[in-house]
Amino acid sequence: MSTRLKRVHQMRLRAGMTVGELADEMRKTGVMQAGRVGKAAEIVAEMFSDPEYTTFITLSGPLCHGGLRVVFSDLIRDGYVDAVVTNGANMVGDLIEAMGAHHYIGKVDADDEELYEKGINRAYDIYFEGKVFEDLEKYVYKILDDIPEETRDGIPFNGLLKEIGLRLTDKDSILYNAAKRDVPIFSPGFLDCMLGIPLYMYSKQKKLVINPLRDFDRFTDMVYEAKKSGAIILGGGTPKHHTQYLHTLREGLDAAIQIGSARVEDGSLSGAPLKESISWGKLKGEQMDMTATIFGEVTSIFPLIVAAALEKVEGRKKG
Repeated sequence: MSTRLKRVHQMRLRAGMTVGELADEMRKTGVMQAGRVGKAAEIVAEMFSDPEYTTFITLSGPLCHGGLRVVFSDLIRDGYVDAVVTNGANMVGDLIEAMGAHHYIGKVDADDEELYEKGINRAYDIYFEGKVFEDLEKYVYKILDDIPEETRDGIPFNGLLKEIGLRLTDKDSILYNAAKRDVPIFSPGFLDCMLGIPLYMYSKQKKLVINPLRDFDRFTDMVYEAKKSGAIILGGGTPKHHTQYLHTLREGLDAAIQIGSARVEDGSLSGAPLKESISWGKLKGEQMDMTATIFGEVTSIFPLIVAAALEKVEGRKKG
């Protein structure tokens, strides 16, 4: 039997090795999460280097708040990402930084009643000053006032986020870079964030009519027109499903990687491995070699994959 099976590669680490070399060592194991992370770096490098790929990235959880904001902005600015599909929270996190406020390092074992009394909100070990959301509301209201009223009437979410991005000055902002490069940001569940109620209140005073069905116009055009379509799925929820769901219109994605910590046993979409999506027509069955499902926490894994992928892309350019 040993002559017919491929041996697990034992990783060899050394001082001074590059992140790309580390990812290759991980890939060569061929097993467990190390093998999948290494494979994911190769798949992402292929998406980034092949101009035929239309690359979607999905964001769930507090990824901007947790240190990945500039990583996403750089990928958009440098032309590696063609569309973003996100929850509203990440765009709130982006705007908080764009207006000059910040996120802070907290504690998991905090006294939450004490934090409440101090006006501090907590997301795991990330702290927010409660007042920042009052400031954000005023900040966004001024931006909305600057958008022509006729534009605010029947605007899709991707259009609203672009209009906001065009009025920002922070060059590290996701919204700013996406607007400058005309990279659409889709957020089908945007109202379920800290700007949901403020947008509702604004609409009661001034013209603001959001038409989410119009988001399908831009999204479906991108799906239909893609020669190859790839997805980098970070977390689960609506962003993951929305991206996969729209790809049933073209018989599935050509390539995808997924990083998430949701369990599979409850049958949720968030925890579903990519292989499961073949049964729905969300992923092409013959493309399983171009997929990697990784169980883990995004902020600890995604930076390694991106750094390794970019190293490979640069190597191909030089080669």
